[in-house]
Amino acid sequence: GEAAVDALRGVSLEVRPKELVAVMGPSGSGKSTLMHILAGLDKPTSGDVLIDGESIEKMDDTELTKLRRRSIGFVFQFFNLLPMLNAEENVTLPLAIAGEKPDQEWMDQLLEKTGLKDRRSHRPSELSGGQQQRVAIARALVSRPAIVFADEPTGNLDSKTSFEILELMRDSVDTLGQTTVMVTHDPRAAAIADRILFLADGRIVQERQDLDASGVIELMQTLES
Repeated sequence: GEAAVDALRGVSLEVRPKELVAVMGPSGSGKSTLMHILAGLDKPTSGDVLIDGESIEKMDDTELTKLRRRSIGFVFQFFNLLPMLNAEENVTLPLAIAGEKPDQEWMDQLLEKTGLKDRRSHRPSELSGGQQQRVAIARALVSRPAIVFADEPTGNLDSKTSFEILELMRDSVDTLGQTTVMVTHDPRAAAIADRILFLADGRIVQERQDLDASGVIELMQTLES
């Protein structure tokens, strides 16, 4: 009716392989809706989303679940680790759910890359916030997904730890070739991206590749004014 709101309107984009894309915008601009639709958590009322060449438009819930398990990794602001599992068990959880065993060589490389080699047997309560987020990132990467979606990955961390996590996310793109889309309010986080999309009122209103943190802040101020 008259109260209907289009959270996204006419959004069209392509995320290229081995690219880190940041999504920014004022509150209510459609960032979360965009991520949910791109990740197959919600379906658009019109249009389509292709992930790794597969269309989600006609998939049922079971098919979408399998697609997310196979092709998508998630990193959240709140780490969503299971407290009864140690770090390595939390990392391999997506594989366990799928009935698969981890490639031990890849696991060792991943734990080394994420700085968890000496923390693999620790439970979340024995880890710092930054270490817990590293576990969450390793969990997102363990199945070698086509794309990782990160929702405010530094939003629950102090500035020093945030910097370390951003370095890790940038490195996963540069050295592991991990395609990543990151929704963030943090200008420093956006500045590490290959491309920044700015949303306002459900539309992509700016796309930039050359902004540092101060440039991101300046552009955000114009969108919010």
